[in-house]
Amino acid sequence: MDPIALLAFLSIGALAGLLAGLLGIGGGVVIVPALLWLFSHLSLAGMDPQASLIPQQAVATSLATVMATGLASALAHHRRGAVELRLLVQLLPGLLLGAWLGALAAAHLPAAWLTRLFALFLFYSGARMVAQPSVQAHASLPGTPGLAAAGTGFGALSALLGIGGGILVVPYLAGRGVRMAHAVATASACGVPLALAGSIAYMLSGWGRAGLPPHSLGFVYWPAALAIMAASVPLAPLGARLAHWLPTAVLKRLFGALLLLIALRLALL
Repeated sequence: MDPIALLAFLSIGALAGLLAGLLGIGGGVVIVPALLWLFSHLSLAGMDPQASLIPQQAVATSLATVMATGLASALAHHRRGAVELRLLVQLLPGLLLGAWLGALAAAHLPAAWLTRLFALFLFYSGARMVAQPSVQAHASLPGTPGLAAAGTGFGALSALLGIGGGILVVPYLAGRGVRMAHAVATASACGVPLALAGSIAYMLSGWGRAGLPPHSLGFVYWPAALAIMAASVPLAPLGARLAHWLPTAVLKRLFGALLLLIALRLALL
């Protein structure tokens, strides 16, 4: 791999891992915009800056990284007994189905639509960080069919956006009486099967497409995914330690404002 490309991907992973641990955000809000910019402006490792499939490549590559980061986070939470395994099993069928459908849909969306859809997600994420609303329990958890249906929605949106789904799953569970620590832990565990199913769908739906760079499997550009994983996984614990003595509430609001600006920029592309 081109040394400049490798450095760029490692930097993205380091920033994503650090912010994930420090602010409790998913890496997708960092990885997808960064890859959109890199793939669009730099001829990295055979990437065609003019290719119309760049949004699909950015989203698919980001989603692939969730398999490693989500697994590391989920195992850490599971050791503390915080993952609600019963809820995970009830959500699982919907997560797998939704992730598969979301990735297949993204493969056929016009690039501009996918970019603007991600801009909407960034706007939502940034607004939540700036406002920092408290989540109050307002309903009870549905039965297995209801959770499977909710999982389908979470899986589809997460695969479309290249995220682990925590920003969707955590408010849903916490709003239905699940303790916040357990909601965060369970959402982390949800990201692993979701990312696996979505990544497989992206690889299959992009198989044989013209204009993809070398070493891609379908839409997933593995050199970038592996470099991002290598940097993000070890730096997430450092971010978590920094969170104990840095003003995370202020930092989260500032980062939320930055996401709003990025969302506006993407919407105007």
